[in-house]
This record gives sequence, structure tokens and C-alpha cells, in this order.
Amino acid sequence: MNEDWEERTTAAWARFDDYEEERAAEFRAVIDSLVSELPADSPLAPFERACAWDSTGHSDLAVPLYREALARGLSGYRGRRAKIQLASSLRNLGQPDEGVKLLAPELVAPSDELDDAVRACLALCLADLGREREGLSLVIGALAPHLPRYQRSMANYARLLVEPRDPEDPGH
Repeated sequence: MNEDWEERTTAAWARFDDYEEERAAEFRAVIDSLVSELPADSPLAPFERACAWDSTGHSDLAVPLYREALARGLSGYRGRRAKIQLASSLRNLGQPDEGVKLLAPELVAPSDELDDAVRACLALCLADLGREREGLSLVIGALAPHLPRYQRSMANYARLLVEPRDPEDPGH
């Protein structure tokens, strides 16, 4: 993998919306062609293929590829993306509990621009498991820093959604 490969891959993904649903296989072929340039054991190969299958509506075919990419050692930013996207795909396939197991550790991982995506996807998984208050807490907590005002109040409200209620405290 080199800078040229990265630029061509980024350009291919930038054109994704140019492919109508009936041309999904054509888009996947573009990604497959790029992936064919990678070393046989590259974790990027199954990751890029998973993204292409997932983005063209095939979560079922993406899941094993995300797992393979992570098993091959995909880490860092792309590793985190793979976990988010795998959790989302698992949720779409009716396995939100596995999504929670994947994403819960990401709440304490080093912070980056994917933090809110982790929380949003985890919230959806939690909602599918009947744990809506936890999910809502994550979403409000993620939203709070982006608000022009009320950041502290919203962060507190998010926390209070999941804290045990004190029956003696009528304001809680």
C-alpha cells in the first residue's frame, strides 16, 4: 500500500454515489481491482471488500470480511471503523448483542473523530436490545458538546438517564 493506492481508493469511494443500485457490482469490481494490488495477507483487503459489500446492501457478506480484517490485525482508525461497521451490520442481521460487545470497549478507547459514530451505533444496538435509556444517554452525551448552549445540562441529563434513581430525592 502506498500514497497512490490510498488516493485512488479515496477517489473510488468519492464516486460511490455515481453508481446506481443496479450498478453495485460494478462498484465492487472497482474496489476488488484496487484490493488486488495489496499483499495477500493485508488486513486492508477484506476491510475494503467488506465496506463495498456493506455499502451496496449486503451486510451478510460484509460481516465475515470485517471479522477477517480484524483477525488479520487491522487496527488504528480503520480498525475502529471496522468495529463500528461490523457492529452496525450485526445489528442489521438481528445480532445487536454482538454489536454491543464490539463497541462497549470503544467507549474508553483513545478519542478520535469516530467517537460519536461509536456512540450512535452502540445506541442503536442497545435500543434493539430494549435498553433505550442507555442508548439515549449515549446519544445525548455525544450531542451535548456540539450544542451552542446547555452543554453541561445535557451532559448531566444524559448521565441521569442511566444512574439509579433515589426514591427519597423528588428532584432526581
